Amino acid sequence: MSQAMTVNPELTAVSEQDRRQKLELNKLQKRLRREVGQAIADFSMIEAGDKVMCCLSGGKDSYAMLDILLNLQKSAPVDFELIAVNLDQKQPGFPEHVLPEYLKSLGIEYHIIEKDTYSIVKEKVPEGKTTCGLCSRLRRGILYNFAEEHGVTKIALGHHRDDMLETLFLNMFYGGKLKSMPPVLHSDDGRNTVIRPLAYAREKDIARYATLREYPIIPCNLCGSQENLQRQVIKDMFQHWDKQHPGRLETMFRALCNVEPSHLADPNLYDFKEGKRLGGKRQAVQTASPEPDYGRLDVLNL
Repeated sequence: MSQAMTVNPELTAVSEQDRRQKLELNKLQKRLRREVGQAIADFSMIEAGDKVMCCLSGGKDSYAMLDILLNLQKSAPVDFELIAVNLDQKQPGFPEHVLPEYLKSLGIEYHIIEKDTYSIVKEKVPEGKTTCGLCSRLRRGILYNFAEEHGVTKIALGHHRDDMLETLFLNMFYGGKLKSMPPVLHSDDGRNTVIRPLAYAREKDIARYATLREYPIIPCNLCGSQENLQRQVIKDMFQHWDKQHPGRLETMFRALCNVEPSHLADPNLYDFKEGKRLGGKRQAVQTASPEPDYGRLDVLNL
């Protein structure tokens, strides 16, 4: 057999693997694009002329959100503007070059806000306590103020379907409330509107998509190990359910979108004497309000 006819089995295997990964990436991108587009339509997240601020933390979720929104922007029926914003909180060892280099490669307008919230958090939070609550409040205040100063009409966060379900259970188990993260959240004063374009997307799809896209992930290690945080406990429970009872999480999320106030027990949502629905308590963006103390309950990073 001539040298030209010789086939290298290792190269063939690598080529086949690349082909499969490209097919998987294309399939995931179409699914996420469809789910994000559906969420935007269902909840009127983005309208003509909107200036959407994508908040990037360097995690898989916010990278995927920006990626899909940029993709949708090219074919959306309405014109809207996208900018990317990252808050550099001056954590020791934070790789400051990663996000600017990545965003430059995309050609998108971006802003890096430098605020030393790390020192404030470490000073105020006792050793051994979770830092996520205070860190989250400081971060939100800074980003909301930046949005108002720069004419931003929508603030996009990278929370996905699993985040919403986890928050529902956290509030039930530890907060005594039946509430989650809404896909759209308006402030009472009209200053800010928060949207969650990944509301219909599954975390495992986003994680796999991020791996295939090879995003330069920046881990949040301000709090150190978070294995004992209550959110991680809920997450582990969901992963067990997903393996043992396929489809359960999907059914749970459908329930979150299909609420019947007359079959709950909140008199602010339903007038049981008259037998009619009420307006209920309005959910609003709270820029600086205190949060309940859940002990070692973390608050999601952007």
